[in-house]
Amino acid sequence: MSQPLSDFDTPVENLDPKKAAQEAETLSQALSQANQQYYQEDAPQLTDAEFDRLKARLKEIETAFPELLKNSSPTQQVGSAPADGFGKITHAVAMLSLSNAFNDDDVAGFDQSVRKYLGLEGEAPLAFTSEPKIDGLSLSLRYEDGTLVHAATRGDGTTGENVTANARTIADIPQQLTGAPAILEVRGEVYMSHEDFAALNERQSARGGKVFANPRNAAAGSLRQLDPNITKNRPLRFFAYAWGEVSAPLADTQFAAIEALSELGFQTNPLTKRHETVEGMIANYNAIAEARAQLGYDIDGVVYKVDDLALQARLGFRSTTPRWAIAHKFPAELAFTTLEAIDIQVGRTGALSPVARLTPVTVGGVVVSNATLHNEDYIVGKDSKGAEIRGGRDIRVGDFVEVYRAGDVIPKIRDVDVSKRADTAVSFEFPTYCPECGSPAVREEGDAVRRCTGGIVCPAQAVEKLKHFVSRAAFDIDGLGSKQVEQFYKDGWVREPAEIFTLRARFGSGLQQLKNREGWGEKSANGLFDAIDLRRSVPLNRVIFGLGIRHVGEAGAKLLAQTYLSWDAFENAMREASDPQSTAWADLLSIDGVGEVMAQSVVSTFANSVERAAIDRLVAELNIEDMAQIAASDSPVAGKIVVFTGTLTRMSRAEAKAQAEDLGAKVSGSVSAKTDLLVAGAAAGSKAAKAEKLGVEVIDEDAWLTLIGRG
Repeated sequence: MSQPLSDFDTPVENLDPKKAAQEAETLSQALSQANQQYYQEDAPQLTDAEFDRLKARLKEIETAFPELLKNSSPTQQVGSAPADGFGKITHAVAMLSLSNAFNDDDVAGFDQSVRKYLGLEGEAPLAFTSEPKIDGLSLSLRYEDGTLVHAATRGDGTTGENVTANARTIADIPQQLTGAPAILEVRGEVYMSHEDFAALNERQSARGGKVFANPRNAAAGSLRQLDPNITKNRPLRFFAYAWGEVSAPLADTQFAAIEALSELGFQTNPLTKRHETVEGMIANYNAIAEARAQLGYDIDGVVYKVDDLALQARLGFRSTTPRWAIAHKFPAELAFTTLEAIDIQVGRTGALSPVARLTPVTVGGVVVSNATLHNEDYIVGKDSKGAEIRGGRDIRVGDFVEVYRAGDVIPKIRDVDVSKRADTAVSFEFPTYCPECGSPAVREEGDAVRRCTGGIVCPAQAVEKLKHFVSRAAFDIDGLGSKQVEQFYKDGWVREPAEIFTLRARFGSGLQQLKNREGWGEKSANGLFDAIDLRRSVPLNRVIFGLGIRHVGEAGAKLLAQTYLSWDAFENAMREASDPQSTAWADLLSIDGVGEVMAQSVVSTFANSVERAAIDRLVAELNIEDMAQIAASDSPVAGKIVVFTGTLTRMSRAEAKAQAEDLGAKVSGSVSAKTDLLVAGAAAGSKAAKAEKLGVEVIDEDAWLTLIGRG
């Protein structure tokens, strides 16, 4: 990544278009990867607070520079694609995420935005509900004629994983309902209590099994087991708080509907309340925050919803969030402890990342012994531009440091108490040579990260690239995980991806060396060979992602695959694109969601003779599946860039934009040569003049409604 995620602090209004584009691309990649880690791998690396901060920053940039808003942007998406190990279920009603509030002003702003959209004047009555935001895994339960017929995770919001057999093992989930509508989709959160989580980890540790980092990961990992018997033995709970498709309304209000779910036999949160004022909502937020440590389960905020369901229907949805709900997040949790050491880890792109080793301390109910230190600038007390942070205080081994966590994931060091610093403490010298291979570690101009130049000769990079290659979103080879990759590399059996697919040929069907190891036998060795062979046929997007090209995340790989459709076309295009004057280079940059940084990274990879040879060896072992063409929508505005300006009389501007987005259009806030249509109301002003100058089609509000079939 060309810029550390901690350094996006320049006011957006001070960004030039090039810098804004670079930040937007870096943020998109980081957020897409975080979604994958959270929703697919149950192993998040970004805290909830950090994810929210980065997403808010990206949204701010896209608002200020509308031309940077892509359909593929994480701000326009929900969750991550479902994993391949489960069957797929398409949600009858999309499972969307929530917008976030971080302070009282944001909550008041939410109230005002709802009132403005609905046209409510002054102090007109408007009720909301509030409820704890459970930190677990979202689940949808479909009942037909009172019988549970299937259960699905959120997935990407449209399609989730079929976990019906697992859901049936959860005591809080009724198998039969009496008095329910003929069709009822109940939505809620699967979670694990603190007490059950601790007991589970004790059992796992005693038998040498996986120990979970926190209750959310434990709940998600338990629900997403391919063997329901494993799920059955895990202490999972379920809170119901919403619904999807229903054949008949549960009630007229959110609060009454939750009561109806409780009467049907679902566990609902007893802290759910109804409020007539913003002050009441905030007071309940503070009360829940104070009681948080005593609840016995993890929450990360409070959710507010418009109580009147008819008003919810009027408010509708944005592309990824409802307008009638918002999540008021809790701030990060803090603790102080001693920094015992600073270790340097080398990643798959050669990045040298400092890690703090701490005297263990409990933060938010979790014992913390490691924390990220971001980069060398952060350690010395500066940002990437050389400006002071923490008042210029550096971080030294032996310091008493402030640790914070948000979302119960990776801890960070925020500050240092220099009053407790020992006289013998010395400044940390960041290495200029790779600690793994001894190659020079250089920091390019404009890059906040120092990187090992050893490339594939660096064992740390090679191992991390192999781990990435076998990860769930890439080749996802059953039985070949991080531990196996590390061991196979150490033994010299696998040094590059292609060698995974030659294991059987090189070692024979029994793999004597492997089956002699503890935990392996001839059956398991051959099982691994068979799993590897199953992955010889793999979709193009997984191959591109699996290559581990810098700046190419899961979403970027999918964009490239959907553009070029076949490996041959992709490969040839990348060869030709090495000429910056070529049509291939221009075509690559024209892909919605692919910027110059990503494009240059891909092209450079294919132009590197060593990397190219490794790719060729891999491709020779594979049958790469072409991507199917995406069917075009029959909407008259699908795929078009639409701008609304002026005063609309038959609907609000917000409703018009929502209509357009529902029909597949991309709504922009500014007119450019790429704009397809300008819808001009009264007093259209400069946008209409610019559209006329650029030859953009201009229509009025009535023509717009006729065009979309609502005239």
